[in-house]
Amino acid sequence: MIAGCAAVAHGLKPPVGMATLTPRFAESGLPDLTSFVFGGHDVATCPLPKRAEQLAGQGVLPHDLPAAVLNELTAADAEICPGGPAAGDTREDHELISRFAEDIASFHTRNRLARCVVINVASTEPAPREGDKSLPASSLYAAAALRAGAAYVNFTPSAGLHHPAMPDPHGVPVAGRDGKTGQTMLRSVLGPMFAQRALPVRSWSGINLLGGGDGAALADPAAAAAKNAGKGRVLADTLGTVPEGVVHIDDVPSMGEWKTAWDHIAFEGFLGVRMVLQTTWQGCDSALAAPLVLDLARLVARAQEVGLTGPLPELGFYFKDPDPGASSSLTEQYMALLNFAERLKGSHG
Repeated sequence: MIAGCAAVAHGLKPPVGMATLTPRFAESGLPDLTSFVFGGHDVATCPLPKRAEQLAGQGVLPHDLPAAVLNELTAADAEICPGGPAAGDTREDHELISRFAEDIASFHTRNRLARCVVINVASTEPAPREGDKSLPASSLYAAAALRAGAAYVNFTPSAGLHHPAMPDPHGVPVAGRDGKTGQTMLRSVLGPMFAQRALPVRSWSGINLLGGGDGAALADPAAAAAKNAGKGRVLADTLGTVPEGVVHIDDVPSMGEWKTAWDHIAFEGFLGVRMVLQTTWQGCDSALAAPLVLDLARLVARAQEVGLTGPLPELGFYFKDPDPGASSSLTEQYMALLNFAERLKGSHG
């Protein structure tokens, strides 16, 4: 995301995948990519320039891009703090939230920023279990963002602001959760198609093969269950029922940063004739997700600028599990997004 932002901002690469850089958003007052300053918390210790070289070696980034945007990667790397809480950390939740909030506020002040957007792009957490006494990391950071006055986006299926112990957000715009990059995006198109054509879906099963950090994280059944919840919501909302079938997520380390998603859809035609649709989606999740994260940063920053607060269901276009009030149909979500762009256009911060 950071390398891509620099490449697009300096005209080195076209903004493929960024809806907010299409003509329909040109007059919505969104911040320019050249104005972005990156920082954050991370549990990984690999420096960003080195990580960019690794991604280039795997074909995720153009081979010459890490060198071309080295200054931007180095600057962002200097603004990354160690993530937490680490194993064995004995601090209580309120202490961790205060520490993270101080880091966010310091980043905001030190860089003389107009506003700050916190986006969760960490690995998927298992859903909180009844009786857990401590907040998961995603909720700690969400609470810290609110305390620091930063807008918040949850691009993961993790609890974040959805944890039952979290208060309703006040004073800042928030959006999420779980970025919609591949298989579920396709489901949000195909589900409405079957419903609109009055074709009953008998079963809908899927398989995800993926490597990299996501594959390892989702090898945990509890994390995989949290991930699959959003996929199921799309079908329930668009079909009006949940058909038979499950989604399997398999870790295949040799696939690296690439993934394959296969769906098998059994449905009925006229007079009960049974038919099947199969789809195969192959792609690089990082390359699919990065432009969406940049879009969300621009949209939410602008929303904060014009004084919008609370959940933004208009951004459901980007999520498997959007905020209440959003449709699960991609077409309807896109129309809501365009209406939101018009609303931003007519607002003055």
